[in-house]
Parts: sequence; structure tokens; C-alpha cells
Amino acid sequence: WVADINVSDFPVLSIDVPSGIDGNSGAVRGCAIRADHTVTFFHRKVGHLLMPGKAHCGKLTVKDIGIPGDVLKSILPQCFANEPGQELRRRANGNVEQHKYTRGHVLALTGGQGKTGAGRLAARGALRAGAGLVSVACPADALAENAAQLTAIMIRVISGASELQTLLQDKRLNSVVVGPGLGVGRQTRRWLDVILKSGARTVIDADGLTSFADNGNTADLFGAIKALPERDVVLTPHQGEFDRLFGNIKGNKLEQAREAAILSGAVIVLKGPDTVIADPNGLATINNNAPPNLATAGSGDVLAGIIAGLLGQDMSGFHAACAGVWMHGRAAALFGPGLIAEDLPEMLPKVWTELL
Repeated sequence: WVADINVSDFPVLSIDVPSGIDGNSGAVRGCAIRADHTVTFFHRKVGHLLMPGKAHCGKLTVKDIGIPGDVLKSILPQCFANEPGQELRRRANGNVEQHKYTRGHVLALTGGQGKTGAGRLAARGALRAGAGLVSVACPADALAENAAQLTAIMIRVISGASELQTLLQDKRLNSVVVGPGLGVGRQTRRWLDVILKSGARTVIDADGLTSFADNGNTADLFGAIKALPERDVVLTPHQGEFDRLFGNIKGNKLEQAREAAILSGAVIVLKGPDTVIADPNGLATINNNAPPNLATAGSGDVLAGIIAGLLGQDMSGFHAACAGVWMHGRAAALFGPGLIAEDLPEMLPKVWTELL
């Protein structure tokens, strides 16, 4: 009968969760109803937000049936839907006493000639996320390529780990995004070692993750993160990068992200249509505002930059990740069809304006 309903022309309304969907995980148990509209009560369940349950729910409505609000306190939930909080709204208003350095100085590393685009996308994301200054660090052969594309973003030439170490001695430079377009290998691992030892807040994405996963050096990365006195480090893998970095962690996406956060000591942003953000203490959120047009090359690089920009403004790793993921999704929704990665940073002023 489930199959018959799914191919019928009648509108389908599900109550609580669509039949066949596990409310705790979003998994399909055998076969499941594909509803046009799901009405649930009190609060959303994990299964409403994680795929494939999310796709089976259609439009989701939460109705009040008289359950007292203080019941939630007795439940003590450790997972929430990712929505903008008061801290993000306060930052939209700004502070008249701020200057560019109090809003953070973000460094984005790019690859060499012909491999600079991803790093520039991250840098632009950081700038539009509110960072007071953003710099790009690149090899000498990429200087002209970057300079031709950047105006508000400063450029520093580095040839190796020692020059990066010298650059990071300026403690006003307080947030780094590393990985997009950087290349997989020993040099990326050396640069990350320097960055983590500098104490700068760090977002690691793309090649920054794969450089450790492909060489069996994940223990080195996780050990370096756990050795930090303040662990404002955010890892932003998609599912493929996650599997390479963490191996076969069992469970649903929420369980995987939580376990990975414990193993690494970092905040995990496990990306997808149901992005999960988890910290090593078990707190987690599930994002619910990502439109399909985000499935475009470079969008993840922009996200890494947005998170780095918020980290530079003294947000914690977990809160910067949650806010960055939400802003990224909202920017894509505001743009609509035809989105490419370059459009995302330019939509962030509209997102900030909505938060006022």
C-alpha cells in the first residue's frame, strides 16, 4: 500500500513522521511514504531533518498540542535545528567602538599558479562574513594571478613553512582557512603544523583534510588539535572526505559527526543537504535551510571562508560553524536558481540585513 500511495495523484499528509521513516535517524525502514506535507507536534525530531527522512516529509509543520514548554528542560536535548541565535543578530548590528583589527584578520592560503580560485573564494567569504581584514598567502608564481582578481584583500607571498611561521607571529592575524586548492601532500601538512602551533583559530577543508587522510597521518592531525589549549579548530568535510579521514564510523550522520568530533578534538561540519555540526562535548545541530542550488563547485570553499571570518570575530568554533552554515544556506536561497560559488559572498550583505 505504501508503493501505491507514493505513485498516486492524491496529496499525502503524514502525521508525526511519514510511515516507514525512523524518527530518531531519518532512515527508511523497508519502504516509506513520500508525503507532501508532514504535521508533527511540540518539536521536530532528528528524523525530520536528516536525509532521507527530510526528503520524505515534504513541507514540515510543527503544531502545539498543549505540551508545556518546560518539558523540554527535563528531556535535556543535545541536538537542535540550526537556526540563527542572538549572538549572530548582535553582530549584524555591529559595535561603534570596533575597528578593523577587533573584527579579526583572516588568512587564506591558496595554491600555486592555476590553482588559486578556491583560496580566493574562501577569502571573499571571510571578508563578506564580517572580518575586518583578509589576506591571501600564496607562492610567488601565483602573485600576479591573485593580484589580478583581488582588491580589498591583501596578498602575502610565502615560499615555505618558515615564512608562514613569521607571518603568523603577528597575533592580530587570528584566523586561518587552509585547504581549498592548496594541493595534497607534505607541504600542506607542514603548513598546517605551523598554523596549529601558532594558536590561530583554524578552519581545515578540502586538501587540508585529504593531505592527512591519504597518508595515514590522521593521528598526527588529531594529536596536534588536542594539544591546543583552546581548540577553536573546525573541520569541514563532505561525506567522501569524511570517510577518508575517519574511516568507517558507523551510525547515522548525527552519530558519525559526534564520534568524529570526539576522535579529532575539533568541531565537525559534515556537509550535505542535511549538514550536521558537532562539537567534542556532544552538542550538535542539524542544518535545514540548504537549497539544492548549493550543489555547485566552490560553494564549500566559500563556506570555509565564512566560518573563518566568524572565528576571527571571536565566535567559538561551534557557534561560528553553526552561524556560517546557516548564513551560507540563506545566501543561496536568496540568490535562487543559477547560483555559482562567486555569487555566495555577494549575497551575505542581504543575509546580514535580514538579521537586523
